[in-house]
Amino acid sequence: MNNHLKGVLYVGVGAASYGILATFVKFANNNGSGTAGLAFAQYFVGVVVLTLLSFLFSKKNTAPTDKKEIRKDKLKLVAFGSFLGLTSSFYYLSIQYIPVSVGIILLMQTIWMGVVLEFFMNRKLVTQKKIIGAGAVIIGTLLAAKIFEVDAALNFKGLIFGLLAALCYTGTLYATSSIALELPLFTRSKYLILGGLIVTMIFWNVQIIADFDWWVFLKWGTFLGFFGTILPPILFNKGIPVIGTGLGSIISALEIPISVMSAYLILHEEISSLQWLGILIILISVVYINLKPKAKK
Repeated sequence: MNNHLKGVLYVGVGAASYGILATFVKFANNNGSGTAGLAFAQYFVGVVVLTLLSFLFSKKNTAPTDKKEIRKDKLKLVAFGSFLGLTSSFYYLSIQYIPVSVGIILLMQTIWMGVVLEFFMNRKLVTQKKIIGAGAVIIGTLLAAKIFEVDAALNFKGLIFGLLAALCYTGTLYATSSIALELPLFTRSKYLILGGLIVTMIFWNVQIIADFDWWVFLKWGTFLGFFGTILPPILFNKGIPVIGTGLGSIISALEIPISVMSAYLILHEEISSLQWLGILIILISVVYINLKPKAKK
């Protein structure tokens, strides 16, 4: 198997891992597990495992002139990791009020939010292709979120939490693609997840103690930690440098249909034809935005 195909598989499996998270969080909620305890367990397990992996496999940089810069990079990663913790917290809150199939669509508003962030960060005009693609994403969202369906009764709180999750997810993607890239893979992941753990503890505070249960911690913490904070960062960091950001973004969009299908199969959520049309429009938009034309000979 060549490196390019391996990169595609890495990103695909990472996207699938993210895609199933919300379904199983809601499944655990339906079986009596509190969201605060689940979020804390997910990040705590992630930090412990990534710290161990970092200790075992990351080579230490012994150059004395680099120590100050490395310390700054680690603090940056912890700070930007707070976006990751807020993403999970807002996302898990949103699916308590709205279906998972709608929650994932709201989370993916990071597609057009990323275009806006790029405009402000790079201080240059966004291409026409990205503007058209972002507009198509919004149209697809209106369909996929059941806005045009008469019998749909969407909870306002769920919509707000979902959009806040998307906003934080945009910050997370910026951090993972541009902050402290020179640090080893496990080290970067560890400090990002540590930032997520810290903000999760601040966000949920005493509710974590109220929700805490050793059986829930061991069972769901291990599962959510593996598929939410350990596997995806490692796979994305291994795959995206090989296949490029554009193709990586396209494959990462698999998170949408995987999340919708898992909600359909496990939670028995109904998915209408208009929702599928909206999802298809969003996926096509992602491809349109990121696919580069072939160079002329």
